Amino acid sequence: MNGNDNYDLNAVDSKTKFVLAHLFVEKRTKKKCYEFLKQIKDTCYEQIIERYNQEKHKKPEDRMLIEFTCDKFANYKNAFTKLFGRGCKLNFGVPIACKKYNLEHNNNPIERYNGKIKDRMNGMRKGFSSFEGAENFMNLQNVIHNFVNPHQELKGKTPVEMAEIKLRLGRNKILGLARYLVNIPSI
Repeated sequence: MNGNDNYDLNAVDSKTKFVLAHLFVEKRTKKKCYEFLKQIKDTCYEQIIERYNQEKHKKPEDRMLIEFTCDKFANYKNAFTKLFGRGCKLNFGVPIACKKYNLEHNNNPIERYNGKIKDRMNGMRKGFSSFEGAENFMNLQNVIHNFVNPHQELKGKTPVEMAEIKLRLGRNKILGLARYLVNIPSI
């Protein structure tokens, strides 16, 4: 934006491809990384605790906890430790080309999501003139990804359908989503 770098922080579920958390920021500070991961805790904490309670009687190395995978950016690790402690596992420092090197964990879902955003932005002639404009664009991309566009890897389903979130959006999903959000009955 105007020649300055900004960051679109995203967390994507590897099975459903649903974007769990999203935050557009000027800098990836500890505070912003915490704010970003707090979104996941606020929406998924019951599931995290349920899994932890099922597994806590096992040895730590045998526990099948919910796992997060991220690159080597230290602020993610700091925020993760503060928010999730021992309730989840963190695969920290995973490189982009991990499948190439036969590593067990990968960040391919988030790299695919980021690639789609880059492809969309390459079609734009100019960058964004304001932080708010860029943030609104990223928020819209998140909504379109989760609720509107079917994914080939999900056999034509959207991430919201794959996550079994029941919304009756109809054939025109954008219009259906708008009606759902403002509670307008269908015609």
